[in-house]
Amino acid sequence: MTGRQTTDPDPGGPEGVLVHRRTIEFQAFDAGDHLVVDAELRDDRPWADGERDVAALHDMTLRVAVRKEDLVIDRAEAVMRRYPHAECPSITDAFGALVGMNVGRGYTRAVQDRFGGANGCAHLEQLARTIGPVVIQGMTSIRAKARDWSRLDAEPVERPRLFPRNTCHVFADGGPAEQKLAAGWRPGVGGYPAPPVEVLLRRRHGD
Repeated sequence: MTGRQTTDPDPGGPEGVLVHRRTIEFQAFDAGDHLVVDAELRDDRPWADGERDVAALHDMTLRVAVRKEDLVIDRAEAVMRRYPHAECPSITDAFGALVGMNVGRGYTRAVQDRFGGANGCAHLEQLARTIGPVVIQGMTSIRAKARDWSRLDAEPVERPRLFPRNTCHVFADGGPAEQKLAAGWRPGVGGYPAPPVEVLLRRRHGD
């Protein structure tokens, strides 16, 4: 059974009436020396008419520019377009304090400490936290786009640089990713999702 088959939702969907929809979207752009990430959060009540009952609760964006060389944020801007209280936008400038933070190990905790609770906005703080993994995926995508696939077989097998150890069960010390690298697997080669360790070992031994 493939990963797709095990992760697809029930095509029938849940029973009941849709009462709330939260949409979070991230887009990462290659901007020369920087990776620019746009993060947007929207909250809607599909049942509301937009007049007597409020339909659009939140609509806000957080944009950061991250230096590719060291993954340090050097520009950050938060914008609120839809919010429940007139005072809400007064917190947006506080998220300029993301500047100087490194999007690496410890980033999530640093964001929580700086912007959590009464120090910030719960929704912008959520976007700020989640930008970290998006930056890693964006950098990985930039490398994949620039890779010379015709020469990939000549490249040495290395641990992927943008996946620190123990960030998930696959990249745990001695886990599946490490075993696959040892078996000759290269990220981006051999199908998606990458086959199980035992399949790669059989291929390596010509079974």
